[in-house]
Amino acid sequence: MRASDADREHVADVLRQAASDGRLSLTELEERIEALYAAKTYADFEPVISDLPGDVPLPPSSAVVRRTASAPAPSQSPSARVGGVPSARSAKVVFSGIQRRGDWVVPQYYRIKAVFGGADLDLREATLEAAEVEIDIRAVFGGVNIVVPPDLRVSVDGDGIFGAFNDDTTRGPQPDPGAPVVRITGKAVFGGVNVQRKSAGER
Repeated sequence: MRASDADREHVADVLRQAASDGRLSLTELEERIEALYAAKTYADFEPVISDLPGDVPLPPSSAVVRRTASAPAPSQSPSARVGGVPSARSAKVVFSGIQRRGDWVVPQYYRIKAVFGGADLDLREATLEAAEVEIDIRAVFGGVNIVVPPDLRVSVDGDGIFGAFNDDTTRGPQPDPGAPVVRITGKAVFGGVNVQRKSAGER
């Protein structure tokens, strides 16, 4: 059964406590936190804390599942862009590249680290976990390209050190003030971040 964000936070607390007790190094904590937020089911939690004290969250009983299924559906978000559970909350590329496009969920806080590598993020068919998301980028001798659709507001506030954050979304018509927001922050060191606005199907 798929796990919830609340379950992931419960396991994250177990990992942080283990690190504060000296059972995990900071490197091990970071690796396990990344594996935790990539976990999709309750079974995926087991390898993360199997050698640590603490309880793995259990899936709800079948009775709870039946009650949930029969309960009225919650009201939908006013924006079809908002909703969904991300499969990962961070990405790191070193001497390589990564692409995210098509139907995917942008986490409320998404970390991208590109070292001598590149990342291409296409948000035109994506949904957002929340009405306001932040993409935090660390580009070191690397580059990150981000394409956003016309119906998302964009805020670019990154620092360049022998690098730059280029925001081309300010040209042309802007979305409504109540539209979901994508905030792009971070640092580019001998690297670059380029943000463009394109319609679906536009090359």
